[in-house]
Amino acid sequence: MRSTGDTEGAGSRKGTSRTLALTICSAAIGGTFQYGYNISIINSPTTYIQNFINSSCVERWGTALETTQLTFVWTFIVSAFSLGGFFGALLGGPMAVRLGRKRSLLLNNSFLVIGAVLVLTCRLAKSFEMLILARFLVGINSGVSMNVQPMYFGESAPKHLRGAVAFSSAVFTAFGIFLGQIVGLSVLLGTEPHWHYLLASNALPGLIQLVTLPWFPESPRYLLIDRGDREACMNALKRLNNGKVPVSEMEEMLQEQEQLNSTALKCGVTIWSLFRNRDLRPQLRTVMVASSAMMLCGNDSIYFYASYIFLQAGIPPQNIQYITIGTGASELTASILSNILIERVGRRGLLVGGYSLMCCWTIVFTAALVLQSQKVAGMSYLSMACVFSYILSFGLGPAGVTGILPAEIFDQAARPVAYMVSGSLLWLSLFAVGMLFPFIVSGLGNFCFLPFLAVCLFSAVFLGLSLPETKGKTLAEITAEFDQKNGLKKEKQDVQENIPITLNGQLHDGGSFGEPLTEPDCQANDKA
Repeated sequence: MRSTGDTEGAGSRKGTSRTLALTICSAAIGGTFQYGYNISIINSPTTYIQNFINSSCVERWGTALETTQLTFVWTFIVSAFSLGGFFGALLGGPMAVRLGRKRSLLLNNSFLVIGAVLVLTCRLAKSFEMLILARFLVGINSGVSMNVQPMYFGESAPKHLRGAVAFSSAVFTAFGIFLGQIVGLSVLLGTEPHWHYLLASNALPGLIQLVTLPWFPESPRYLLIDRGDREACMNALKRLNNGKVPVSEMEEMLQEQEQLNSTALKCGVTIWSLFRNRDLRPQLRTVMVASSAMMLCGNDSIYFYASYIFLQAGIPPQNIQYITIGTGASELTASILSNILIERVGRRGLLVGGYSLMCCWTIVFTAALVLQSQKVAGMSYLSMACVFSYILSFGLGPAGVTGILPAEIFDQAARPVAYMVSGSLLWLSLFAVGMLFPFIVSGLGNFCFLPFLAVCLFSAVFLGLSLPETKGKTLAEITAEFDQKNGLKKEKQDVQENIPITLNGQLHDGGSFGEPLTEPDCQANDKA
């Protein structure tokens, strides 16, 4: 005879809650979608923006910038996005704790709105500095959403859908890249008179989120563990689980709350305490390597290199913009496929497999570039195939699994800070690659992707050895496997099993679990 929890769990698997699906779309369209969209829309109007910079200088000083000066200003406009993302990653953790996951995403749209106003008025003001500030604000928005949205998804999804829901962040990122490439076509907004409308179009998804997201529930884990509001938590669980409260998941959250209340972590975790915590160092190392490798692997550099490869392959210059859309479509296709496979293959398999495939394609790509320089026939087309294969491999694993890891291997107290660390490394790595890649190309020539091969190889080996599979496991089980994999031999009191959680009654549609829990001490102090 199956238990109540088993019966309920089976029932919840019959279909995904419509509220859960709409919550995902509403949060992501103003979240990670913006990251992909803002990466791609800046590419097509490059020439027009550089002309605008020069015309602004002529208006002010009567002379245009030299080529090196213009390149520096343009690079700074592009890099402002990464710098803003770094500050957004640091801001996302405190926002998620103080405001909640949903309210943080809503407030985050204010950066987009201000940025859009700056872009729309920069031509009238003849000020390219306004573009720099706008890109910085858009970067803050992306930095916050890249941290808060996966946290929101990981805490809201039922256990059996946790990976697929969290991976949807990568799907929307790829969708943003793809849609940005389409909107940036010369037949749409990628023209000289309309480029400022193209850059300001990122405000439209933000407005959609502002209108829709308030109608959907907050993260159940945040409501129970951080706010101590059990009734609101149960209402949120009902809306996200077809009107039912999963008993097993509620018990797990109650146990985690009890565990946090019984430790020194009940009032939260700081960056310094996280780094000093020996018990969490294996998890922290894993997240730091995965987040850094996601940008250091050179996937974004492949996007930048694609136009040159397609030109060498004989594609007419006016058609390259359409072929380049295929790169965005490749990552979108791979992300959708990975979203389907993640609950079958698992996180570790997709992550290690993705980096392993990227190693193979990097070797083939380097060989093709060398042979192409020696005028060997057909090598340009092999290079094209490697571009698409590399992007497909990245979208199949690293693009989405990386964002899931902090939500699955850290508890409620450490999770926001873990996302701050991972997000900061991600954006710093993106900035470093963007600044160093031109020098790598000039210095290494056809062997310019060998550093990315080293990153992919190290990531595949390290994550394969240190990361346990997290699919369908509780936090206690994942932590135990981390300890075992990393040789941590110490006696721990398994709070998840030993602390009794008394449920004073069966769960029903309008019922509750016994008496309300006492609020955590730190919340009581805040109210006092």
